[in-house]
Amino acid sequence: MDAAWTETRDRLAAYFDRTAFEAWAKLTSDAPVSRIRATVRAGRERMREALLAALPADLSGARVLDAGCGVGQLSVEAGRRGAQVLGVDISDNLLSIARGNAAGLGGVSFAVGDMRDPAHGRFDHVVAMDSLIHYRCAEIVDALAALAPRTSRSIVFTVAPRTPLLSVMHAAGKAFPRADRAPAIVPVSARALARAVAARPELTGWRLRIGPRVATGFYISQAMELRR
Repeated sequence: MDAAWTETRDRLAAYFDRTAFEAWAKLTSDAPVSRIRATVRAGRERMREALLAALPADLSGARVLDAGCGVGQLSVEAGRRGAQVLGVDISDNLLSIARGNAAGLGGVSFAVGDMRDPAHGRFDHVVAMDSLIHYRCAEIVDALAALAPRTSRSIVFTVAPRTPLLSVMHAAGKAFPRADRAPAIVPVSARALARAVAARPELTGWRLRIGPRVATGFYISQAMELRR
């Protein structure tokens, strides 16, 4: 199981540091983008707002892990609420943008690495926006089980919901792989995820709640929350 996680993680790191870096930098900025990418940008903005709404309005004194922070947009917003934020991402290039976005904002720092690494320390809240969508259900639960013992209040994350359209797209992507494409988005059943969470000893005492779903054009993502 860990080997599957590592393989996907390393492919994503290579993709975002090389093939997709310029496109992703443009997507997450205010630069003009195509109509298709505009739907993705709008969807990501709505989902970011939804995940932030699941956190306390005042985060003073709280430590937050932005797991798979990308260019740090959510890290910056949490920092503005008073949190001590560590943004972790596998792409050093994306973090170079994140550091610029957070310039002058005390309490926000960034590190290259695996979100599951215990060396990152303990947190009050963990947020993982669209950083688990390339992993299978079992791998997502493994990540949650690794984070939960070091998290005191909540883990807010997203998955790719199992819809007919996403299932077809996933099947087509597996049938026609391209070396320069990111690992496929993997649709996940909320019921299967709930059963897997309930079966993990590390997640005993945590309650899984299904949050809002955001679907805008070519973007679709489902918010989930684990809370003690």
